[in-house]
Amino acid sequence: MDMTGMAIRLASIAETVANADDLATALAAVTKDLGFQYFALSHHVDFAAAGGQAIRLHNYPAQWQDFYDRHSLGICDPVHRASQVTSIGFPWSRMRSMIPLTASDMRVLALGGALGIANGFTVPAHVPGEASGSCTFASEAGHPMPERMLPLAQLAGNFAFEAARRLWTGRGRRQPGRMPILTDRQRHCVLLVACGKSDWEMSQILGLSEETVTRHIKQACERYGVNKRTLLVIRTLFDGTITFTDILRARYAPFRA
Repeated sequence: MDMTGMAIRLASIAETVANADDLATALAAVTKDLGFQYFALSHHVDFAAAGGQAIRLHNYPAQWQDFYDRHSLGICDPVHRASQVTSIGFPWSRMRSMIPLTASDMRVLALGGALGIANGFTVPAHVPGEASGSCTFASEAGHPMPERMLPLAQLAGNFAFEAARRLWTGRGRRQPGRMPILTDRQRHCVLLVACGKSDWEMSQILGLSEETVTRHIKQACERYGVNKRTLLVIRTLFDGTITFTDILRARYAPFRA
């Protein structure tokens, strides 16, 4: 197989598919080319509550979707939970080393196996400000995992999810002009809020008056349209204004304004 040519075709998926049917057709073809039998591309949400706004495309057995929806597995699926602890694709056989698997998780995985879904390779998708998701390619019982194709499966999952974001939400390309932008001082204050600092502690760290610190945080809340500091931290984490690495660095090292 021409690996380079296939990689180029995978990259074109994100730009060329025009609707969900086109994407499903492209995914089915890619799945076959990779040596898998099933695909599933979805947000990690409760689909009953999502009201059609969440991404979901798959060719899994109908019995599996019925069970999945009846038990609201979108929010507790072990594969989805494992996706939260990595940024690269993983075979399901590695999940035991990634997250604790409960008895309920084992029953879910066993049911999938009983319905013919033997093993899979899941590519996580994490976009700040949006629900996490993933694209999975799975093998039917009796078919081996196509190990040498996993690097291409990683690419396929990335490009397919990006195509789905473009079709479902129109957010495949960010529009920075529509996102709140904080001043440097406001961002520093939000970062210290995330570290658990009080306004007085922040004033001592930043060399500002306590009233000025309070004002910076109030203005940051106004820019994000929230009235609680916890929500402000969550929003800024989601859109990349601050990161968990920033928080750890500020918490355990001397802060420099």
